[in-house]
Amino acid sequence: MTRRNLNRFSEEELHQALYEKRLAAREQRLQRLKKDGRVVEVGRLAPPPTAALRSGKPNLWRVPTNVAEDGDTVAESENSSKRQPVKWRWVFNKMLLLVEVGAVIGLIVVIGSLVTSALELNRDVAVAQQAAVAPLLASPTPTLPPVIDLVVLPTGHQPPVDGRSISYEEAGDIPVHLRPLVDAYIPPPIPTAAPQQPRQISIGNIEVNASIVSGHEPEQLKKGVGHTIGTANPGEVGNMVLSAHNDIYGEIFRHLDKLNPGDEVVVSTAQQSYTYLIHEIRVVEPTAVEVMAPTDHASLTLISCYPYLVNNKRIVVFADLVEES
Repeated sequence: MTRRNLNRFSEEELHQALYEKRLAAREQRLQRLKKDGRVVEVGRLAPPPTAALRSGKPNLWRVPTNVAEDGDTVAESENSSKRQPVKWRWVFNKMLLLVEVGAVIGLIVVIGSLVTSALELNRDVAVAQQAAVAPLLASPTPTLPPVIDLVVLPTGHQPPVDGRSISYEEAGDIPVHLRPLVDAYIPPPIPTAAPQQPRQISIGNIEVNASIVSGHEPEQLKKGVGHTIGTANPGEVGNMVLSAHNDIYGEIFRHLDKLNPGDEVVVSTAQQSYTYLIHEIRVVEPTAVEVMAPTDHASLTLISCYPYLVNNKRIVVFADLVEES
C-alpha cells in the first residue's frame, strides 16, 4: 500500500484496519497454541468500542488476559465462572496453613508436657532418695549384716561339756574381744531332714565311720559329725562343711592330722555315696572362718579342734569331689 493510497482512508478507517490486522494475527497465534495444547483458556477479543475508535486511540493491549503454558498471554474468557477454582485454591491453601500451625502448636504442647513430667519425676525420685539416705546419715556407724554368721570355727569347748560349763580361760580358743559375740550367737533352726542331706561319713585311713547330723552346736555334735547348716549337700556345687570334736563325744576327728593329700573321704546320703579326694591339710586360728566360704565347685571341708587336749587352734582338711567316669 503506497502513501498515496493511504491518503484515501480516514484516520478512523486506518485504526480499524490496524486493529483487524492485529486481531487476525492474534487469532492465528492462538489457534496454533490451541492446536499444540498449550492454551489454558482462549477468548476472543471484543471489537474496540466506537468511542475508542472515534478518539483515535483504541485500547488493543489492555484486554483482560489469561496465561498460556509457555508464558504467552491470551484473552480472558467473558465467563466469570472460570475464576472460581482460583478462589477455592486460595481457601484450601489457607486451611493447610492453619492445619500446619495447629500441628506445630500441638507438638510444642506435647514436648512441654513431657519435659514437665520428667522434672516432676526427678523431683519425686530425689525426695525418695533423701528419705532413704536420712537414716544412714543419722547413724554414724550403721550396722551391716555379717557375711558369715560365725565369729569362730566350730567344735570349740566353751559350751557345757559333761554337764560342766567350760570357762573361756579353760577353753583358750576364743579371743577376748570375740567372747561377747559368741555369747550372743543364736544358731539357725535345724532344717527338716531331706534325702539329699549327708547321712554318713567314712574315712578309711583313720578308721572313721560316723553318722552326720544337721548343725554343729554342742547338742548336735553329741550325736555325731555336724553338717553346717546352709553349706552344700553331697555332690552339689559348693563347700560342704563337716565338723566334729577331737577329744570328747567319741573323738571322731581325733586323727585328722594323720591324713595326707590323696586320701579319700566318702560321704553318703539316703540315696547315693560320693567320694572326695583330699588335696590340703592346714592348721589355722579359730577365727579363720574364711575356710567355710562357698566354692564354685563341689568341695568338702572337715574341721576339728587342734592340737589334742589343747584345742587353741583348728585343723582343716580340704577335699574335692571325684568326678564319676
